Amino acid sequence: MNTQGVSVSLLFPIMKSLALGGYDWDAFCTYAEIDASLLLREEARIEQEEFERMVKAAARYTGDDLFGLHQGQRMGISDLGVLGYVMLHSKTLGQALSAYQKYNFIVCSGFNADIDIEGEDVVISLFLNNSPEVPSRHCIEDMTVSFYQILLGLSCRVIPIRAVQFMHGPPAVMDEYEAVLGVVPQFHQQANTLRLSKEVLDYPVIGSDARLLGVFKAMAEEVRVKLTVGSDLKVRLSRWIIECMPSHFPTLQEAAKEMHMSVRTLQSRLKAEGTSYNRLANEIRKELAIRYLAQHEYSIAEIAYLLHFSEPSAFQTTFRKWTNVAPGEYRQRA
Repeated sequence: MNTQGVSVSLLFPIMKSLALGGYDWDAFCTYAEIDASLLLREEARIEQEEFERMVKAAARYTGDDLFGLHQGQRMGISDLGVLGYVMLHSKTLGQALSAYQKYNFIVCSGFNADIDIEGEDVVISLFLNNSPEVPSRHCIEDMTVSFYQILLGLSCRVIPIRAVQFMHGPPAVMDEYEAVLGVVPQFHQQANTLRLSKEVLDYPVIGSDARLLGVFKAMAEEVRVKLTVGSDLKVRLSRWIIECMPSHFPTLQEAAKEMHMSVRTLQSRLKAEGTSYNRLANEIRKELAIRYLAQHEYSIAEIAYLLHFSEPSAFQTTFRKWTNVAPGEYRQRA
């Protein structure tokens, strides 16, 4: 399955952090070139690299060189949506972590965790799919601290960290790391890891409810299936182009905005799937033309208008290139 990026719900913790710092969200959206209406679309997804860009922009906007560290402290279980509620009603922290691994992509498919047992330790490796060799410092530190804060909140117990490793280099000021994590991280390491005693896996989740777990698991499965079926970019983009066609023929720039990625990223992703925006859009135009030609109530001129050709002759020329016959001849053969 191709990555589905980050749920728009993860913008709310950023919004919360900015509000607590006295910053205006709309002003930040203007600064960071973010479509503020994203928050009104509950099922919207943001490309991973675009989300990373937003987090970096928030760090610059606030002047907070430890924005990721502070952001992670503010993350709550409810910020993970249905995934958070599955974890909240799991029996133990070990089961909650397993739920995270299974349903994480519902919230943020690019942000993942591997969980390994090494002797008396459990090592949680945190990473970003399709990210450069060293992922964004702010995103990784946010992910690490929020992961730890969620474990504390689920168990309501002290969980000493034995070691933290980061792939990125240290910031100029290091004082707050020990206050937040209890240890000073090791930087420039081979992986981003959080090392705890393996006994924490057996810690009970306080307030878990088996009945509610079943309810939220069913909801998570529903979302998982919805994201999995027809999840590749071509399918999503094709559906959107068809939805646009009654009113206008959408441009590449509009498509990139709708998919929440840059034009360059969209072109690169489509190339990886063996196509381009122009090719995909013209394939859809061709299929729609064939459907319209099968309906005799539409004239050739009307079909040209419905498909947003400049004039009927332009449609006829293009259709002949597609099929080697004129639209009228195709209609008669059909």
